Amino acid sequence: MATFVKRTEIPLEGARALPRAYFTSPAIFAEEIEKLFSRNWLCAGREGRIAKAGDYFVVAAGEASVIVLRDKDGSVRAFHNVCRHRGTRLCETREGRFSETIQCPYHSWTYGLDGRLQGAPSTNDLAGFDKSEWPLLAVATEIWHGFVFVNLAGDPQPVATKLLPLNERMATYNLRSLVSVHHQIYDVAANWKLIVENYSECYHCAPVHPELSRLSPPTSGANDLSEGPVLGGYMELNAGNESLTLTGRACGVPVGELPAEEHRRVYYYSIFPNLLISLHPDYVMFHTLWPEAPGRTRITCDWLFHPDTLARPEFNPADGIDFWERTNRQDWHICEQSQLGIGSPFYRPGPYSHREALSMQFDREVLRQLGHPRHY
Repeated sequence: MATFVKRTEIPLEGARALPRAYFTSPAIFAEEIEKLFSRNWLCAGREGRIAKAGDYFVVAAGEASVIVLRDKDGSVRAFHNVCRHRGTRLCETREGRFSETIQCPYHSWTYGLDGRLQGAPSTNDLAGFDKSEWPLLAVATEIWHGFVFVNLAGDPQPVATKLLPLNERMATYNLRSLVSVHHQIYDVAANWKLIVENYSECYHCAPVHPELSRLSPPTSGANDLSEGPVLGGYMELNAGNESLTLTGRACGVPVGELPAEEHRRVYYYSIFPNLLISLHPDYVMFHTLWPEAPGRTRITCDWLFHPDTLARPEFNPADGIDFWERTNRQDWHICEQSQLGIGSPFYRPGPYSHREALSMQFDREVLRQLGHPRHY
């Protein structure tokens, strides 16, 4: 892992929050979809969500709808949710299971789970028509520690290259073997960047999260990744607390072979542009962000536990799930209030404090990838 850098050591250089247009402008939102969400690796969800052949789920990646599925050989594949005939959406539901094929609801063009066109009614008499030339359009897909990533770009670099700084820590936390116990979807009336900025600082924790602040001091911890597309660090648990739960007790077995100091910490990382991952000693929570409009974001949240937790009646995963259900909704509410305030023509960006240094660094990454000059 990178050397730890305290929040106060990140130079702010007079940084201010982003201007109003970055949260309200349809033009900037469209540019973000084109340059950020259509060119970066996006976390689509967990591989365990498609455990069996034919299982699928659909994500809205950038401007595209993408089907993520498990094929007959057990491989994970992704395809654009577009029939090659006249463009009809193949899947209307967010998840399900294909029997053996994928069939267009319009004219019954039928594809195998490997994407090959198998049937196209009334095309036998078309001169030069060759089914092999009309497969579903594939989307680049990779698995990283049990997470499925997709990329709409033509020839992206391997996802592991981008996430190399986190590989050691993710292995320690046994991410590949953990199972999802609860999956929640939130519809938040706020810009996606406000969600990441809020996640990246605990300056707001005392007034917004009284339950969290009692368990974990808002001024504790340090950052170990403080520049670029992966940002984050840890916060400490108060003495006597074992995890972030309603009771303060551990709600599951340790997720991995953690060093002693890791049992006293919770790590928080943002992976640009759409993954937020929180590593607790006894469970892992992650969010994926799917922007739908300048002022609206769909958020998925999953809680992952060691399989042994589910067989141990003395543990109660709901203790951690309910804690973050409450905390998440506190965050979404304050982000929605921020969106409303920023929407005012009288809004003027204020200065970032040293406790918001990672939020500032996230803004810099947004501006860098958009190709926009810094606004301060």
